[in-house]
Order: sequence, then structure tokens, then C-alpha cells
Amino acid sequence: MTIDISALTLAQKASLLSGQDFWSTKAIEEFGIPSIVLTDGPHGIRRQDGEADHLGINDALPSTCFPPAVAVGSSWDPDVAAQLGAAVGREANAFGVAVVLGPGVNIKRSPLCGRNFEYYSEDPLISGVLGAAHVNAMQAVGPGASVKHFAANNQEHERMRISADVDERTLREIYLPAFERIVTEAAPATVMASYNKINGVYASHNPWLLTEVLRDEWGFEGAVVSDWGAVSDRVAGVAAGMDLEMPGSGGATDQAIVDAVTRGELSEALVDDAVRRVLALTARHRTPTGQFDVDSHHALARQLAADSVVLLKNDGDVLPISNVSRVAVIGSFATEPRFQGGGSSHINPTRTDAALDTIRDLALERGITVEHADGFALAEDPDVDTRRALAVEVAARSDVTIVFAGLSDREESEGFDRETLSLPTAQLAVIRDVAAVSARTVVVLSNGGVVSLEGWHDDVDAILEGWLLGQAGGSAIADVLFGVVNPSGHLAETIPLRLQDNPSWNNFPGEQGHVRYGEGVMVGYRHYTTADVPVRYPFGHGLSYTTFATTALVTEITGPDTATARVTVTNTGARTGKHVVQVYVATTAGPVRRPVRELRAFRKVTLEPGETQTVELALDRRAFAYWDIELDRWVVAPGEYTVQIGESSASIFAEETLALTGDVIIRPLTMDSTVGDWFAHPRVGPALMQGLTAGMSEEQAQQADQNPDGLKMVESMPMQQFLAFTGGAFPVEMLEQLMTLSYTTEDQDAVNELV
Repeated sequence: MTIDISALTLAQKASLLSGQDFWSTKAIEEFGIPSIVLTDGPHGIRRQDGEADHLGINDALPSTCFPPAVAVGSSWDPDVAAQLGAAVGREANAFGVAVVLGPGVNIKRSPLCGRNFEYYSEDPLISGVLGAAHVNAMQAVGPGASVKHFAANNQEHERMRISADVDERTLREIYLPAFERIVTEAAPATVMASYNKINGVYASHNPWLLTEVLRDEWGFEGAVVSDWGAVSDRVAGVAAGMDLEMPGSGGATDQAIVDAVTRGELSEALVDDAVRRVLALTARHRTPTGQFDVDSHHALARQLAADSVVLLKNDGDVLPISNVSRVAVIGSFATEPRFQGGGSSHINPTRTDAALDTIRDLALERGITVEHADGFALAEDPDVDTRRALAVEVAARSDVTIVFAGLSDREESEGFDRETLSLPTAQLAVIRDVAAVSARTVVVLSNGGVVSLEGWHDDVDAILEGWLLGQAGGSAIADVLFGVVNPSGHLAETIPLRLQDNPSWNNFPGEQGHVRYGEGVMVGYRHYTTADVPVRYPFGHGLSYTTFATTALVTEITGPDTATARVTVTNTGARTGKHVVQVYVATTAGPVRRPVRELRAFRKVTLEPGETQTVELALDRRAFAYWDIELDRWVVAPGEYTVQIGESSASIFAEETLALTGDVIIRPLTMDSTVGDWFAHPRVGPALMQGLTAGMSEEQAQQADQNPDGLKMVESMPMQQFLAFTGGAFPVEMLEQLMTLSYTTEDQDAVNELV
């Protein structure tokens, strides 16, 4: 149905730009404009039919809690993200939800961010590829997505007022690309403006962010919705391109829009633009079907969770569990699973699988006896010593001990950041004491953000990083432990040896209302590899129960700034498995400092034992580009680029170097350009050097020959200062003409004649 906006009064138009209540928009029945429901995601539907809130405090209707983004990111598999997105879409249809808030694609700048469980990775390529897969699949089913939180929302501390102070190159290369990919490849229905400021301007009324970048550059045609309660200036928001304020304000901000237009402070045309975008959103209105397949969605949640588990360590092939008679299971998380994060994405699950139950089922099939001990409590525990002593006793008489450890909602949640990477003290004591007596020890982790493995890593035989795996995560872990599923997850974030090694440590979480992104583009593995800082486990690391051989790297230049990489992958083991081909690019080309390598392509493939597959990955222009702050655009510098195939960001086993033509850029010269810029200019520089040497005496020429690096002493000096310093080494009039010729003519003779 097409609505004639001109038939609406200004007050009616303004009313459409804010919510009716906490979760729905306003309807105008005489024009057939429906109210639509937006609700929290992204790994399930948090549909509240009673008292509403945005912190996951009040109950919601039962829905499937699929694995959160922290797990999906470790799958490195867009198919996992797509299957999850489609299933969430089906449940949104059941509840009559038009827009699902998610996915979250913010970068994991610090492992302390309390909401890291809701984000995919420390790398924008993984975040963008998985996020686009999620959005495309979900929107194909029906509901719209709200990609969040736009942008530079990388901490919970003072999130509603902090200013993220970030240089533009860092924004463009690290914090915006995931959003850009999703907008250009998946056309999300909405983008959610974040709470924080960016360089002093709130995201919800930031015209550079919401209009210049999002709409003018990326071509976004959907609606921008505020994070709940993020609007600080509604009129400025409309002017900047922020369309829908959520939740509703009881009409207060609607009147502010009307008053601003009446006073001539806000263009009614901008109001009309926002109304058109909100009306387009209402086309996604749907009547609840009330139906979704609870059992099949739970089974899917189990499958996706198992594909996301990362096998960090497996000394002596202790996993998968086999050829044993007695297994001890230690830890409260085995019976009280932590499978999701706290806050707005907190789902009321349709059911919950406890790992211990499935472990017992699988063990029974194999004739294995299972014994359990709590070991520790998740709350204050006066019996901590007794619990630990019982755990040690049980472990001592078992062939394999599995310790379930991790973080509770008290340690990490939306709304606050963590203060440490360490596991709780009681858990650390249990791991160490059990490992000292057990024949073999396996640790299974349940955590939304990275935890430190120090102090116990070397004492145990195997470690499974289970993250938060959703409501079927307990069964998924059991499947991996017993080899029903071959683990194929890889770290989408680095596990450091020390918190102090993280590049954001000196600046996180900021002070006095500002957080300085002083590490620039050196985020996560980019810093660790470039600075050669040792880590416990690098980005991209992940083991399997089978083995793979990746050979025959062939690269091909397909254009002045594009290429392809092709490899052959063989499953050399005895089990079916999934392998991730990781392609990195390394270069020193260009005028900016580059990380030692950056992930530029990846592909996950499934191989039967002995099977070989050829994998070809395209490397587009952006795989080689940097953001040039002087030219305000992406640039591929001419030069050499090394295409690397890695087991992780720290382990490269094959590489080939390409010479790319790149962009031929001749920067205009000014009197503020340095002496080095003048002499390095491809047309002016040689002529200038020739003119300089031609005017030298024989003695001066000899001195110049003896000191070939003499120009380095002054090459960083602006030409204006160089002239004053040298008493006029070159005529100003000549330099002024050369400035014009430097970028307006290809006539080298004219340049030479001047000099």
C-alpha cells in the first residue's frame, strides 16, 4: 500500500518517528499504517508480552536460544550464521515480530568488554561475512534485521555517554567494514545507532556517520533506529538521518520535531525522508503464526553449537574419549549450564540441555561409568573446601576427568565490563588440584569473553573452548567430547598470556568521558603479530580429530589491484572433518604503517578421509587497500603484496608475492609539502634534483657525492621553512608554477624548462 505523505499532517508525520511503547511503533489507522513490533535478538526472539524492559530482567515468551555470536564467530562458517538467521526469522514470524534487533558486529577491541559474547570477532572480515549471511537468511524468511551497534561501541563502561575518539583510518579499516559489507551485500531493513559518541558527537545525531557514510557512500536505503534510550537530541537526530526513536517518549520528542519545523530550524523535507523510510519498514508487518518447530530448532541449535566449539589443546589425543572405563565430571556448569549472556539478548529457552545428562547417555552406550562432583558453587559457598576435596577424590579414581569451568552472569553481562581475565579463584583451585591426581584432565570452558589459561594450562591434557553455546550447548559439548562431532571451530579472537599485552590495555575503558583508540589499526592479532608479542593461542587457532594438508598455493593477478589464491586441501586423517583455509595479505607498500598481516579471505570446507578439494578465493581491491586520510578514500599502493596461507595468524606455511600496479597517485604540491614530497614527486622531483645539481660548484658537487644522504636531514621540513632556512634555495615564483604543473599537466618538458 502506497501512502501519500503529503496527506499527513506534520504532527502525524512526527508521530511515526518514535515508538508507541517499548517494543512497537505507532499506527495511523485512517491511512492504513500499521504498528510493527521490534524486539531483541540476535540469537533468539525475546518477545515480552508483559512488563517490558531492555535488560533481560522480565520474562519473555519461550523461544529457542541459539548459539550467541561469540560461538558463531568461532565457527568461521557463513552457513552456520545463515542457518541460525533463518531459524530466528521463522520464530520471529511465529511471534509477529517485524524487526529483530541484531546481529551485533562490533569489534572485540578489548577482551574485557562485557558484551563480547554478542559480537563475532576482533576482525572485521569475519564479522562482516557472518553478519551478512545472518541478515540475508533471516530477511529472506520475512523479518527485517537491525544491524548494531553503529558504531565504535566497544565497551559497556559509560556506554551512554562515552566518546570513542578514533582516527578516520582506524574507523574505516577496523570499526566500519563489517557494517559496510552487511549494508552493501545484505541490505538490512535497519541499522541501529549506538549509545556512544564518536569523536565527541553522539552516534544518534551524527550526520557524517548516518548520512555521509551510511547513505551517501554505502547506499543504505533502510531506516536508522536508535538503540533503546540512545537519543539525546531528537531534532538533531532527524537532521542527521536518524529515523526512528525507540522506545516511545510519550509524544514529547514528536512535539519537538513539530516545533523545530514550525520555527524553521528543521526542514520538513528531512522529516518526510524519515517518514518514507519508516513507512517502508511497516511493510514487514505480520500477523503472528504462533507456530514453529520447537524440536527441530533445538536439534539445529545443538548442531550449530557443536560446529562452534574450539579444541585448543589435545595432548596425547585424550579426546575424543574412548577406551576408558571411568569418567569423572567436575563442576557446576555441567549441571547448571551457562549458555547465554546477560542483558537485552537474554532468551527464555524452550528447554535446556545439561552436559552431564548427555555425557551419561553417550557413556552408557560405550559401557563407561560416569561420576559427578560439583567441585565449586556458582554463588558464595561456605563449603568450598569440602566440595573441592570431593572433586579430587572422584578424579583420583577415574581414567579421565572433565572439569567444567567458566564465568557466570555475575562476571560478565551487558551493562558492565570485566575487570580481569581470570577464572574465579575457587575454580582455579579445583582445576589445579584435580589435574594433580587425575590420570588425564580435560577442561571445558563456558564464557562469553576470553579467559586466561595461565596458572593451569600446562597441568591439563586437553582444553575445549565452549564459549556460550545456546540452549543445546550441553549436548553439543558431549558430542564433541565423545567424537560424535569432530571439532572444527577456530579462534576469532586472540587468547593473550597477559591482559597487559592487549593493545587497548593502556586506554581501555577511558576516563573523564573519553576513550582514546590509541592503538589505531593494530587491534587484536594485528598488534600481536606486528609487535611479535607471544600469546597463549593466536587468532585462527583450532585443532581437529583429523589432520589436513594444504598444498599447491597458486596466486594470480586478475587486475591492477585484484588477485586470486588457490590451494589444494586434503584430509590426511581417518575422520571426516572441516577445515578453514585462512588467507592473509602482508605488505609494506604505501605511506602508512601496515600490520604485519591481515586476514583477507577464508573458506570452510568439509572433507571425507582421504578426500582432496581445490579451494579458490578471490582477493578484491579492498584486500590490498588502506584508507588514505589525505585523499579521503581507499588506495591500493603500487608495490609488492605477499599472499599467505596460515594455520593461524601466527603460523604461516605457504606464501607467494605479487607485484600490483595499484593506484597511480600524484599528490598536488604546496608550500606546506615537505622537501621530501617535492623531491619524491614523479615529475617535479627529478627535474628539481637536476636543477639543484646543475647549479652546484665542482666543490659542492663533490661534497654532495660524499654525503648522498644529506637530503634526509631536511626532507621532513616544509618547503616554506626550507626556503627561509636556506635563504631561498629555489625561486618562489618557480615553485608556485611547479605546484600547478605538478598535477595539471603531463608535459614533462614544461616542468624541466621551469627548473
